[in-house]
Amino acid sequence: MILSLFRTSANKHVIDRLHGEIMAAARNPALYLDCGAFDTFEGRFEIFTLHAALVLRRLSRLPSPGPEMAQDLSDAVARHFDIMLREFGYADVSVAKRMKKLTGAFLGRARAYDEALGAADMKVLEETIGRNALAGQGPAAPLTAYIRRYNAMIEASPIEVFSTGPLPSVAV
Repeated sequence: MILSLFRTSANKHVIDRLHGEIMAAARNPALYLDCGAFDTFEGRFEIFTLHAALVLRRLSRLPSPGPEMAQDLSDAVARHFDIMLREFGYADVSVAKRMKKLTGAFLGRARAYDEALGAADMKVLEETIGRNALAGQGPAAPLTAYIRRYNAMIEASPIEVFSTGPLPSVAV
């Protein structure tokens, strides 16, 4: 049944829900008030990227339709960036240039978080979060602790959680 969702355009509803849940998690005020994330365009981008990277990481490691969902979700993220840039008033000519920069940053961060989560040294994730999500300013320990808990919940989730929802949540 789950596989049939991803053979047609019916997965748009699933991907839109996943994207919305990731956005909601990234908008948690406690991440900005208690964990030191910056409530700016860049700060929100970083926190969204952290959450999306964890979900994409898990989906890509699940059996089918997980990798297909990961690809569809990546495409949805790119569409979201495009819409956001246009809503900010960027002209079509500059959207492509800015899209390249945003998607490059997103993919680079996702790769860095994946590597940091796989590192034997537990401090690597904190250093990576501090450097990227917090721009090297302020302590990364509170945000790192939250991300470790969130990642544990995501990693323990079966495919059904991603296909039917809701994504797990953790307290900040």
